Amino acid sequence: MKMENMKPSLWTRDFTIITAGTVVSMFGNAMADFAMSLMVLDISKSTMLYAVYLAMYTIPQIIMPIFSGAILDRYSRKKTIYTLDFISAGLYLVMAWALSTGWFSFPVFALFCFVLGCIISMYMVAYDSLYPLLITEGNYQKAYSIQSILDTVSMVMVPVAAFLYKGIGIAPLMAANAVCFFIAAVMETQIRNEEKYIENQKATALEGAGKGRQMLVDIKEGLRYLAGERGLLAVTVYFAVLFTMGGIENVITLPYFKNNFANGEYIYMLVWGCAVVGRSIGGGIHYKTKVPAAKRYSLALILYVFNSLAEAFYLFCKVPVMMVLCFLVGIGGVTTYTIRISAMQSYVPDEKKGRVTGAFNMLVMLGAFLGEAIGGLASEFIGERMIIMIAMLIQAVLAVIIIGGNREPISAIYNREE
Repeated sequence: MKMENMKPSLWTRDFTIITAGTVVSMFGNAMADFAMSLMVLDISKSTMLYAVYLAMYTIPQIIMPIFSGAILDRYSRKKTIYTLDFISAGLYLVMAWALSTGWFSFPVFALFCFVLGCIISMYMVAYDSLYPLLITEGNYQKAYSIQSILDTVSMVMVPVAAFLYKGIGIAPLMAANAVCFFIAAVMETQIRNEEKYIENQKATALEGAGKGRQMLVDIKEGLRYLAGERGLLAVTVYFAVLFTMGGIENVITLPYFKNNFANGEYIYMLVWGCAVVGRSIGGGIHYKTKVPAAKRYSLALILYVFNSLAEAFYLFCKVPVMMVLCFLVGIGGVTTYTIRISAMQSYVPDEKKGRVTGAFNMLVMLGAFLGEAIGGLASEFIGERMIIMIAMLIQAVLAVIIIGGNREPISAIYNREE
């Protein structure tokens, strides 16, 4: 076989570094996040305060992405990523010290979560728009299958977090997360990508415009681009819906298991651990085998509906059946994720990835926030299982209406060759 016909390797120096850094920070963060959730529930004994805690983390992720997306199309995404990781390391270290003294204030902790939400919102736009630039041609599906596997495997730290939280408390877990962020930041400083889009964007800058005015112009241009792409817009709207219903489920599920089972957090981990297994297996399949381009749209639509229906009814089942359904949801979820994100990121031009990613993240996080608020309020009046069932049935219907009703423009994105 001639060299020009060979697909370039995915595992370049930069891709290996970003993957290794992601592994380190993701594992530490997964452990600390779950421990913080358990701490809030243990101290407050309230689903409503748990919803407030989640909301304080989510609110900045509604506001920040649209601004950071415009900024990061003209500035270094690489520098943004490692700078934010260094800051996160410092914040977690300070909080670890405070909690180690036995001090706790819910308002201060909520403010800490708000600051973390600001950081993660900018970080995710920078990361999501830099990551595809480190992928070699033809390897998008394989690369995003790796990312989905890492997201999934990081969930292994959830039972570890529960065990350590019970045994040694939350302060050491926060300190460990600080170390993870620091190591990841040091690794990310070694990425060599030239970020050529910055030079390309200089030609589009307004002469004499200040940074504030340029940012507003870029935001407007990004929204105009998204609105003009019917397929991208339909996918974004559906995922805003999906995150809304997911926010409802997120704020309800862990409290439901804690309130209805002895050692409910462990039953929760057992059930959703099957989804982790499913996502891991699905990610491995997608790393080895490509979904045929012509079938991606149809497969995604089927799985959007199936996953919604499975999550609508699983809490009405016995635990073993819950586990089977979550396993299938895990495989379906990683499949739709890989199809959607690899298609969108290969479709959007490099110089617009930040703005489109920012707009997408803003809308879906707005949905998540609304869902968390709805879930927290509804839990005061309606049974948890009924809330989730209604939300997921709505999600299934809207998958048919939004994704199914825009077959041609969405399939043009999902079914395109990388």
